Amino acid sequence: MNKSQLIEALAKAENLTIKKAEMVVNTIFDNMTDALIEDERIEIRGFGSFKVKCYNGYQGRNPKTGAVIEVCEKKLPFFKVGKELKERVDKGGQD
Repeated sequence: MNKSQLIEALAKAENLTIKKAEMVVNTIFDNMTDALIEDERIEIRGFGSFKVKCYNGYQGRNPKTGAVIEVCEKKLPFFKVGKELKERVDKGGQD
């Protein structure tokens, strides 16, 4: 599912116009993005949690040339799946 499919599903499920559903989805994603930028943790019970992980810089190698390169430290968003979602996905269609 991509963003436009999510918007369509929300519009259909809640009898909203596509524009209103798009506004809702964009507002949620914008707020989640802002929270992660501020190093806040996001927890959605039954689904999972998002947080920002910090990775130290290190010396790496260019796989093509073998030259040593410096890889800068970085922050990346990280998702940890919740127990309920993990169990539902694992069961899949096994009922």
